Amino acid sequence: MKTLLVVAFLGLIVYNLGAALYYMLVDRGQSKRAVNALTWRIGLSIALIGMVAAGIASGVIQPHGVGT
Repeated sequence: MKTLLVVAFLGLIVYNLGAALYYMLVDRGQSKRAVNALTWRIGLSIALIGMVAAGIASGVIQPHGVGT
C-alpha cells in the first residue's frame, strides 16, 4: 500500500510536469495554466517528501542501506 501511494504521487508529479510543458508550447505565454501545473507539481513533491519523512519518523517506513 505504501509503495502504491508513492508511485501514485510520482505519477501525478510527472503528469503535471508534462501538462506544464504542453501548456507552455500551446498557450505561448497567454494563460496561467503552465504556472498552475508547475505549482501543483511543487506542492505534490513537498507533500510526498513530508509523507516519507513522517513515515520514517513514525516507523511505518523502514529505511535500509544500499549494499549492506
